[in-house]
Amino acid sequence: MKNKKITMYVGIVFLILLICVIGYLVYVNVGRGENPEEIHEYTPQAELPDEELRRTMINLYFFDVATGELKPEARTIESIELLHNPYQRLVELLLEGPQDETKASLIPEDTVLNSAELRGNVVYLDFSEYFVKEQALGEEQERRIIRSIVNTLTELIEVDAVKINIDGNESVAFPDGYVSFEAPFRRER
Repeated sequence: MKNKKITMYVGIVFLILLICVIGYLVYVNVGRGENPEEIHEYTPQAELPDEELRRTMINLYFFDVATGELKPEARTIESIELLHNPYQRLVELLLEGPQDETKASLIPEDTVLNSAELRGNVVYLDFSEYFVKEQALGEEQERRIIRSIVNTLTELIEVDAVKINIDGNESVAFPDGYVSFEAPFRRER
């Protein structure tokens, strides 16, 4: 009978110890008594400076003088520049020309962008008449001008094509007639 009592006391002590260990483990793993459903803010090991958070990388396509091909020029700009109308800002940067001296802008110098608007997945650009005025560049050069614009704008995921108008007129072409603006232009793969 004495053995049964000792076994029963040892069992009770063991159970109490087991409950204490489990309770301790739960307490440690749940966050030391905090609400487990509470969301904690993540703090990275190294925080980015505010200057870096406000900047973004873009690609503008210009004519590479050495290779004779269109090449991207990567630029870091303030993110706020793309906030209001990113399509207009990207074309304005193309009109300003490249920063790299080995590249050249293909868009005629006096060209003005009247408007830029996204409709669906197509960006509608309306240029001044200087975009086509007295241009007789040949089909290859005209296509490079268009690809410079289309490649730059289709870097944005929401843009699949670009429709170009001249002073509101949709049925315009370069003077030599090689490239017409009646249909939207898509990026060539």
